[in-house]
Amino acid sequence: MTLKTNLKHRIRSSEITVGAATPLTATKSRIEDIMGSSDYSFLSVDSQHNAYDERALVELCESADQVGVPVVFRIKHTRNSYLVGNILDLGPAGVEIPQTETEETAQEALDYFYYPQVGKRSWGGPPTSWRADYTDRNEYADFWNDYGVLWLQIESLSAVTRAKTFARPGVDCLSWGPADLSFNREANPDHPLKTDDDCIEHVVKLLEGTDTKLCIRSYQPELRNKYLDMGATVLIEIPTA
Repeated sequence: MTLKTNLKHRIRSSEITVGAATPLTATKSRIEDIMGSSDYSFLSVDSQHNAYDERALVELCESADQVGVPVVFRIKHTRNSYLVGNILDLGPAGVEIPQTETEETAQEALDYFYYPQVGKRSWGGPPTSWRADYTDRNEYADFWNDYGVLWLQIESLSAVTRAKTFARPGVDCLSWGPADLSFNREANPDHPLKTDDDCIEHVVKLLEGTDTKLCIRSYQPELRNKYLDMGATVLIEIPTA
């Protein structure tokens, strides 16, 4: 197995980690080009707003493994959080749950993300490309519980103001994209959080003293320093290469 960097530890230690938005169809050659174009730490792959094929995800994760970069995969829908373990069996190093609104969703994601005795994830064995390295069930479960990255996407003012309730042990990252949160802000013009920047500052304060960090889908590399200066430590950008 070529994956050496523990993305979970890097995120939790507040190390700056930047992901590259990558299509599910990316080949090994394309992944190598992306990783050579900037200081990216992971690939961010989306199925929420894109076509999704399980075999394609397996192939992408195997190619990324050969290059030595972890894949964080945004699942199709909030209500699919019960399928997190099944999706992880296909090879991602992490998952993102979109439009998280309730503590019940957060807990369901935690339950099916982590193996016992931390969570309730069903044992299916490591992904194919990792099986030669982990043949012992408990050894791999311990590895995964210390390696896999779980993050929740909060995309409403209600979720933003309750961010600390989602920052429970085992949740590595909270994120949002600008569009859905903008829709919600426009529907609530009298809310004290008027702008996306207001929301960022608010969540950064709420996350102080927790192990959970903030991710911003900045998309534009030229905005990197702005969001890092505001306290986000995880970013997702669109590669220019």
